[in-house]
Amino acid sequence: MTELYFSPISQHSRRVVSLLEEVGIPYVAKPVDMMKGEYLSEAFLAINPNHQVPTLIDGDITLHESHAILRYLCTKHELNDWYPSELAQRAQVEQWLDWTQCRMSPAVVDIVFNSVFLGEKGDKKAIERGFKSLEEISQILDNALTGKEFITGSKPTIADLALASNIFHLGLAKAIPNHAHIQAWFARMSELKGYQKSLPNM
Repeated sequence: MTELYFSPISQHSRRVVSLLEEVGIPYVAKPVDMMKGEYLSEAFLAINPNHQVPTLIDGDITLHESHAILRYLCTKHELNDWYPSELAQRAQVEQWLDWTQCRMSPAVVDIVFNSVFLGEKGDKKAIERGFKSLEEISQILDNALTGKEFITGSKPTIADLALASNIFHLGLAKAIPNHAHIQAWFARMSELKGYQKSLPNM
């Protein structure tokens, strides 16, 4: 049985939970209490020496990175709608997965980690840097969503799940972009049952 070590307060965890729940892949949920520091425990470090979530264990395979986990699950279960096999379509999904991780995630971390999780101890310069970056990337994302229901076309993919997990995270800091196309897309993503089941109890 597939096992997933995760935390609902981790945007990287939520994108994997969203896929598992949306397509109905059976798995054993292994919550990791981040607030109590369980990710630094000896037991968890034996599973993931990077002390991060999520981690997927599937038989003899152990995977740590959320996008690698998403790709693995789609390939194993032949989820071609979520991770297209056609070259040009897959390239678009790959592009937005990388964009999410390389361009969007640093801004999200700067804003949310420092303003929500660290509170008064947060790095004010990092928050300022995050919001400045968010202005640019929000416009890029909004432009990319023009005339499309989802980031690569008419159906959601794992790239949308990755993006949506970050947009929700920005909501913790009341920083969700108010651009029209992002708002409409995020509303569509929020209707997915898998996405809904990934959310933390706030």
